[in-house]
Parts: sequence; C-alpha cells; structure tokens
Amino acid sequence: MRPVYRVRQFVTALTARVSEADRAEADAHLPSEARALFRQMPRDGQAHALRVMRDLRCAGHSNAPLLAAALLHDAGKSAAHITPLTRSIFVVLKRLAPGRLARLSNTGWRQPLVALRDHAHIGAEWARRAGCDELTVSLIARHQGGIDNITSEEDRLLRILQTADDLN
Repeated sequence: MRPVYRVRQFVTALTARVSEADRAEADAHLPSEARALFRQMPRDGQAHALRVMRDLRCAGHSNAPLLAAALLHDAGKSAAHITPLTRSIFVVLKRLAPGRLARLSNTGWRQPLVALRDHAHIGAEWARRAGCDELTVSLIARHQGGIDNITSEEDRLLRILQTADDLN
C-alpha cells in the first residue's frame, strides 16, 4: 500500500468537481441508456472515470468499447453509498485482512464494503442492461482481476484499462 498515493487519492475524492461539459464529454462515448449509469456515480467516481478515459485518449486509444469501459468501470460502486472513508477502510481490509473482507455479509453497515468488493460484476451487469456491447461489459467485469498472459485483443485492452485506472 502506498500511503502517499492513498492520501492523495482521498483528498482528490473529497475535492472532485465535474461540470456539465465533462458529463457531455462522457455522454459522447456512451450508449444513450448507459449515460444514466455514469451520471448516477458519485462526483468523485465520475471525475476518476473521466481522468481514466482522458488518459487513454491522450495515449492515442480510440477503441469505443475501451473508452466506454473506462467511464463505467466503477459504476457498480453506486450499489451502495460509498464515501471516501468507506473506500479507505475497504483498501486497508483488502490489503491486511482479505479473508475477513471476503466473509462480510451484504447487510447493514457492511453493504458498502460488499459493493466495493463486487463492483466490477455489478457494474458489468448494469452496463449489459444499459445496452453496452459485450467487450465493454467484459472489460468492466474483469478490470479488478489479474492478467498473467495477454492472449487476445480483449486481454490487451484490459491491461491498457488497468494501467490507466491504476494511474488515476
């Protein structure tokens, strides 16, 4: 765990700003039904997703499913009210007590931790229902997982998404 990075991430989440122009930029890369998924994300989540997407574009990536996945990869976190403090607790538990995190139930105060743990699959299902293509859905579903060998174009795009996500 990189403490300085996590402190910066926490402060960035607390001070995040997203304008209507930013949301319109996101809309241009999403199917019409999926735009609501982006807009239901908390402001810090939207800001993060926009940074990931913009980094990909600046690096020359124009693959539409990749850019849509960048914008929606954390949409599943909207399944519960997740504050920057909740996210910090999750990161610490994931790092120091992953077994305890895995045993948490989906009730009461623990629901945000479960949503954080399962957000990739939740978000992928929401993206599927919102009309995103299968590559976008798969990239969202897999974005938290490891990838040892790149054996397909999807794996290559996943690695690109993960790298941009990690930088933001």
